[in-house]
Amino acid sequence: MTKRKIKHLLGQAAFHLVVILLAYVMLYPILWMVSNSFKETADIFNTTSLIPKTFRFDNYARGWRFNNSVTFTTFFYNSFYYTVLSTLGAVLASSLVAYGFARVPFRGRAFWYGCMFMTMMIPYQVVMVPQFIIFHKLGWINSFKPLIIPQFAGLPFFIFLMVQFIRQIPYELDDSAKIDGCNRFSVFTRILFPLIKPAVITSTIFSFYWRWDDFLGPLLFLNKPRLFTVSLALRMFSDPMTSTDWSAIFAMGTLSLLPVLVIFLIFQKYIVQGLVTTGLKG
Repeated sequence: MTKRKIKHLLGQAAFHLVVILLAYVMLYPILWMVSNSFKETADIFNTTSLIPKTFRFDNYARGWRFNNSVTFTTFFYNSFYYTVLSTLGAVLASSLVAYGFARVPFRGRAFWYGCMFMTMMIPYQVVMVPQFIIFHKLGWINSFKPLIIPQFAGLPFFIFLMVQFIRQIPYELDDSAKIDGCNRFSVFTRILFPLIKPAVITSTIFSFYWRWDDFLGPLLFLNKPRLFTVSLALRMFSDPMTSTDWSAIFAMGTLSLLPVLVIFLIFQKYIVQGLVTTGLKG
């Protein structure tokens, strides 16, 4: 074996070792949570071992029951209801707005597109108080309306993402469809929308992630426990006035990761494709 080949093999071994160590560091919090979901509460903070002394599967049953009056069945249903409807509204509305910016000529299009783009730089904390006042006057507090209905106006990031995709599609396809008798809406639904599938799926995945993990929004607008999402329910487990059942918290936290993990494993190629293709053409 030549020195060059030995050097190459050592370099590859060092590279993979570093990658494995970095992956372990990044995954350790998740592995620690999953491990603790099978431990007794007394053992969670007394050891750093990822292998439980005894596997306590009853942590999941105890956590799912919550306080017996409201179980995690309700919380998971609320999370899926909020997440699915919000994602559907955000993606469909964003695709329509993106089509307008990319294909429909109107006065001030560049100005309004710039205004839309700048809204991505505004932190949510700036607008949450005005939003709360508006939704309170509308009588929408303690309902999913303030969490779902605004999503049907579109999200700036998704609009930007889809505009880049639509701009890559030749105008000749629009012209051909118009010759065949299609109006603008038909051109969008029959020609452009199927062609921007990577952007649509990428937006759907990101919207699902953001809505599923959302804590501040439900915290602001939902006060009834039967309306709580999973993120709020996990917070309710922690009670500083009494002993906290950490084993049950970690068990439910582990279950709350499963939908996100499944979505990622199924659609990960579309995430990469959508993000890579976005910057090819301005």
